[in-house]
Amino acid sequence: MRTLTKALVSATAAVGIATGGLATTGTAVAAPAPTQQQTATSEVGTLAVVNLGLSTRQAKNVQCWLKHWDYRGEIDGLLGTNSWKAFQNYLEVARGYNGEIDGIVGPQTIQALQRLLASAWGYEGRIDGIAGEQTKDAFKRFANDQAVYCS
Repeated sequence: MRTLTKALVSATAAVGIATGGLATTGTAVAAPAPTQQQTATSEVGTLAVVNLGLSTRQAKNVQCWLKHWDYRGEIDGLLGTNSWKAFQNYLEVARGYNGEIDGIVGPQTIQALQRLLASAWGYEGRIDGIAGEQTKDAFKRFANDQAVYCS
């Protein structure tokens, strides 16, 4: 789409210059921008990644582990919507998550994650749904332990 837009802009500019209507060309060039911005905005929402401080390697470890919990996506080190949906499926079964399986890392997801991390990965903070430093540190320990699933 970007290539097509550039080609149209170039063609419009050439016609505008040839006919002496460069001022009109500027208006025509500006028109496609809102469509491009709108497209980019919707893509950002779809591609939201929430690694909670994990490195790419650690996030890959989590995704390998998630393969056992209905994750069918790529092992790319980017914990996006599908990774978190799989994680929420696990948390629903094992840690009392009762929110939507929507892949959004909100307070209920963080609370269930904190309960998981408190069980074996040294999280000693409050179960408050806030992904602070203690939560992130314990999540890193959890992720490191999941490396065995990537072999």
